Amino acid sequence: MKIYIDTFGCTFNQADSQIMAGLLKENNLSLTSSIEDADVIIINTCYVKHPTEQKVITKIQKLNESFPDKKLIISGCMVEIDPIKLVKTSPNASWIGPHKIQNIVDIVKSVVEGNIIRDTGYSNKSKVGLPKIRSNPLIHIIQICEGCDGACSYCCTRFARGSLQSYSIETIKKEAEQAIYEGCKEIQLTAQDSAAFGKDSGESLPDLMNNITDIEGDFKVRVGMMHPKSMMDDVKEIIKAFKHDKFYKFLHIPIQSGNNKVLTDMNRCHSVEEFKTILTMFKKEIPDISISTDIIVGYPTEDDNAFSDTMKLIQEIKPDFLHISKYKHRPGTSSSNLKEIEYETMKKRSKALKDLKERIAIENNRKFIRTNQRVLVTNKGSKGGYVARTNSYKTVIIENADIGTFSDVIIKDAKPTYLIGSPII
Repeated sequence: MKIYIDTFGCTFNQADSQIMAGLLKENNLSLTSSIEDADVIIINTCYVKHPTEQKVITKIQKLNESFPDKKLIISGCMVEIDPIKLVKTSPNASWIGPHKIQNIVDIVKSVVEGNIIRDTGYSNKSKVGLPKIRSNPLIHIIQICEGCDGACSYCCTRFARGSLQSYSIETIKKEAEQAIYEGCKEIQLTAQDSAAFGKDSGESLPDLMNNITDIEGDFKVRVGMMHPKSMMDDVKEIIKAFKHDKFYKFLHIPIQSGNNKVLTDMNRCHSVEEFKTILTMFKKEIPDISISTDIIVGYPTEDDNAFSDTMKLIQEIKPDFLHISKYKHRPGTSSSNLKEIEYETMKKRSKALKDLKERIAIENNRKFIRTNQRVLVTNKGSKGGYVARTNSYKTVIIENADIGTFSDVIIKDAKPTYLIGSPII
């Protein structure tokens, strides 16, 4: 019996798939990278955005048409968020919810026997310390907590992931130590909101970060997305922890809108001013930090003035990475009771923001030309060369390099999404 796993979505979802793969292999079940050779297909779904939903549904429909005799298991957020649509899309598929992935071995065995299994609902079992099959042997993802303590009006992910559940620092550190011992060079700490870590357990993100830095070895750590509201009470300690050499100087802090009224309507629980204060504090203490943020274009209460505020904010903060999403109603959310704005208006705003993003990206990246950078080489490039990351998590393409090593390079050129470097000999 061979099993194929296809994954959509975020780093957290990728870790879920890696755990399922690890559990299956540990129980002597074979994994395959060929969908044609598979007896069982697992589709780990993402449902945070409408375009991703459409991709997931199209994938499932094509699998049903092309491989009607193969056993299909649907996992991920769609299972908990939209079971009605899932039944319509694939009535004979089995399901496994995000909190039940530890049961994947029993489910696969039962499905092979001809049963349709639908294992959903919440669980307080920790995902730390479970076996993983890494997609890149040098990069290890650790889920530090699951769920969140927010209630953003547009977000359906919280219906799948539940309320905040932090895992213990002791177990997270142990998993990180094992990964480093096995040769990993990058640790990615991931969560729906990394800054919320420990708010339910009495621990904290800075405590976790400080424990990770105690691990011996030459490696880098990337901290995942942090909600501004979860950072406000602990900014100074988070910054202090970020200063350690082992942490990438990379801050992913979504703002979603540059207008306070829209942020209130979104129930984000922070203001533009508070967001800017956090950035100012980081940049003062860590001048070379890269900023990544997210914008939702076309929220139902976003008028022309509100969008103008967003454009002004992005022009002011000049983020290194900007993720743009067009608003679309999501199942079960309170914002889905509002009237969506005209699509043409949304499309026009999105194009304007995208153009601004690209101008800022190339402007920021050109500042790196003729600078020396110490980079971690993580993998081969899909179009040639090797991919590396600077200390501020900028992507650098190098013609010749040894994967898994730290290398000193000089930046020769800059593109909007990456830098081009040459080794310093």
